[in-house]
Amino acid sequence: MLAACGFQLRGSATVPFKTIYIPNATGGLALDLKRNIEAGTQAKVVSDAKTADAILDLFGEGREKIILSLTGTGQVREFRLRYTVNFRVHDGKGGEYVPRTMVQLTRDVTYSDTEILAKEAEEQLLFRDMQSDFVQQILRRLASATPPKPAVVQ
Repeated sequence: MLAACGFQLRGSATVPFKTIYIPNATGGLALDLKRNIEAGTQAKVVSDAKTADAILDLFGEGREKIILSLTGTGQVREFRLRYTVNFRVHDGKGGEYVPRTMVQLTRDVTYSDTEILAKEAEEQLLFRDMQSDFVQQILRRLASATPPKPAVVQ
């Protein structure tokens, strides 16, 4: 019965390159990507772009907090957390594994002046959760990527 439902354990993803370079993979999102690529794929993360088959560039990582609604007295009732990242994966020679892509994740949160510290902790937890979601999305996109076509010289 379980075999017929399509359930499959998350295993090692197959990516179309053996090595990948991630600039500034020393903290935050880049470090999470590095760890997950090394643990969840057969690819190795290298420290030199010249020796890499693929290069993952991260552009414009941004976090926003937007007010959604106010109470009758003008106090914030709800806000939206927005996490946006632009990235691309290329071979360093003009070929694209994944073209420049923007991923935007949002979470809506209620707010209360009586629980300020708890709401700040919840906000940080939600941003970490969105970062984890983003890492999983990029791993899925890497697994579905195709090798770039060689440039045609005329």
